[in-house]
Amino acid sequence: MCRNIRQLHNFEPPATTDEVHAAALQYVRKVSGSTRPSQANEEAFARAVEEVAHATRHLLDALVTGAPPKDREVEAAKARARSAERYGRTG
Repeated sequence: MCRNIRQLHNFEPPATTDEVHAAALQYVRKVSGSTRPSQANEEAFARAVEEVAHATRHLLDALVTGAPPKDREVEAAKARARSAERYGRTG
């Protein structure tokens, strides 16, 4: 039903509003058990996504770390390599 929610903290450049919203949407979908709410639940679903996104942005803004920021491209390449190894793909 849902993709995995990805780590958003400690990246350069920081997580975008779209990335935070996508993570919130995935979380609400997972918790509600629904990828698309009924009309009766549409407003509650949308409100939950916005509230989770808001809380996520506050969390990301408040977190501190001494570790250097991660590079998105380097992390994506590592993920592709792990996937290729796991599933026996090349290229």
